Amino acid sequence: MKEEFLTNEIIQSATDALRRRFSLSPRVGIILGSGLSAVAEVVQAEAVIPYPEIPHFPHSTVEGHMGRLVVGHLEGQPVMVMQGRAHYYEGYSMAQVTLPVRVMQMMGAEILIVTNAAGGLNPAFHPGDVMIIRDHINLIGMAGLSPLRGPNLDRFGPRFPDMSAAYDRELRALARWVAMEVNIPVREGVYICLAGPSFETPADIRFLRMIGADAVGMSTVPEVTVARHGGMRVLGLSGISNVAILEGEGPGPSHEEVLAAGRVLAPRLEAIIRGVLRQL
Repeated sequence: MKEEFLTNEIIQSATDALRRRFSLSPRVGIILGSGLSAVAEVVQAEAVIPYPEIPHFPHSTVEGHMGRLVVGHLEGQPVMVMQGRAHYYEGYSMAQVTLPVRVMQMMGAEILIVTNAAGGLNPAFHPGDVMIIRDHINLIGMAGLSPLRGPNLDRFGPRFPDMSAAYDRELRALARWVAMEVNIPVREGVYICLAGPSFETPADIRFLRMIGADAVGMSTVPEVTVARHGGMRVLGLSGISNVAILEGEGPGPSHEEVLAAGRVLAPRLEAIIRGVLRQL
């Protein structure tokens, strides 16, 4: 069933089901993008729960998204890790896509670390780069696909949430410091979210560059929107899996390329995430 709007009852049902499976109260929620599921393997797990076993949870159908919730400790921090996510293009509503973030908030999580595999729009970027997200362009939200559409859930946040500082300045600075300490070069830039699932045309790429985007993907922004509505601090990390190609410049991107880049990016993102958790 496609639920266009979340209700408190739906969120409570999913939360209650999880509370029967583990006792830990997570401080940090982590969402792992395409090809980045390996980060969850280093969690000292109290529970590993497939999404189909959680009421109302969207199921991952895309290769590279294992579709499990891993709950436990990482670097001394209690964490709830999404080993893969669902996307709007899979047929879910924006409300369904962001239900896991609402459940994190109900469980007491204060911080969201969200990752994705993204196409590099900035000509200076290369596959394998890590980009700390400084800001985003909510192109699909501007077109009306907002996870906050419908009745406002007053228990979480206001009808009109402020998004002027969507990505926490202190967490970004901490991620930069950790990356420097472990000798991982990082970029910083603006992420733009499209609905997908088709990759961008050359005209799309020219337009996205012109409006100030450094990387493009098909996720993250709805989750960040809901996280900020609920008062969570957010750190966003994009793994640059491919570089946007204009007409005549070579073969276009593929999901196989994204997964291959994930094998390079996963250890880099793991090092940054673990370093940030150690310093919290």
